[in-house]
Amino acid sequence: MLRESYRDGSKVCKRTLANLSALSAAQVQMIRATLRGDVLQPISKTFEITASRAHGHVQAVSLAMQRLGFASLLASKACPERDLVGAMVASRIVCPATKLATTRLWHTSTLGEDFGVQGATEDDLYAAMDWLLAGQDRIQKKLAARHLKEDALVLYDLSSSYFEGSHCPLAKLGYSRDGKRGTLQVNYGLLTDDRGCPVAISVHEGNASDSTTFMPQVTRLREEFGIKRMVMVGDRGMISQKAIDEMSKDADVAWITALRSSAIRTLVEKKYLQLGLFDERNLLEISSPDFPGERLVACRNTELAKMRGHTRADLLLATQKNLEKIKARVDAAKLAGEDKIGVAVGKVVNQYKVAKHFELTITDNSFTFTRLADSIAAEAALDGLY
Repeated sequence: MLRESYRDGSKVCKRTLANLSALSAAQVQMIRATLRGDVLQPISKTFEITASRAHGHVQAVSLAMQRLGFASLLASKACPERDLVGAMVASRIVCPATKLATTRLWHTSTLGEDFGVQGATEDDLYAAMDWLLAGQDRIQKKLAARHLKEDALVLYDLSSSYFEGSHCPLAKLGYSRDGKRGTLQVNYGLLTDDRGCPVAISVHEGNASDSTTFMPQVTRLREEFGIKRMVMVGDRGMISQKAIDEMSKDADVAWITALRSSAIRTLVEKKYLQLGLFDERNLLEISSPDFPGERLVACRNTELAKMRGHTRADLLLATQKNLEKIKARVDAAKLAGEDKIGVAVGKVVNQYKVAKHFELTITDNSFTFTRLADSIAAEAALDGLY
């Protein structure tokens, strides 16, 4: 309550001026200061701001790294290289950049000070990367001991990154996964636990196929990480039939992968897999003499089926429109000759990869095409099926 005293004759009285119970403690203090005669002014006039750097995101990442015991994974004892690597990892999370840009960005936040690397140069970062590479095997063994156990599910996949330099012996032309066709690239394979938590990484030549890098990982798990029994998980391009045949000889190694569409089609044609069963459930187990000793689990993803259906329709329409343009040129005698017409048609059907769904008839002076409804329907029946 805000009250004042006053005199009524010889009698001292008090009266209430305001009820302050709805105000915060800070607001009440301001009223008290004003009543004392204190001069109040904005904080901006009270303090001079000399610098302002972001801190919250740095602290969040730093605390997460501490809880994970990240520093002890890198090295048991503190050293400048460990601090630099920790700072680079944190920087990749809060603001990814080149090594040179990273050293400059550190001064826009508290990251440099928090990790004790505010004076580091670009060369220091590259030297720390060399130190990290030398300790890769030791660090990965720690990660494997933390995340992999006997009978563990182990996930493995291969990816790639294009390469701008010219002095890397691993940089080769290969299947580009990031759309940079015609550029050199480096492949790298990642081993994770069943949650997708990274355990180890290996680097390969840019033209290395997925399947050629797979079996060395099984050997690595045993010889380097001491895992004797495991279940390897990879996509249909990763776990080849050759790898399956080799793993089948070892009772301590199992695998999970996906069948190729041609194998699924064969199962349907031989009636080992009946599509009508998916009317009642989306997951079922089947068996086939074509896959002795293997469990086959069939799944239908309706959302994926819709997506593939839309994609096919778009590809068919794009192909048809371009074929109609070629037909118009042939009909107008602007394009003639079976070989020339064939080249033009080939470019179109090869671009969208749906040639199997069209019947093409080419002569020296005519070109006709039609969609193969049965072929399209047969493929659509397998949409979303694994």
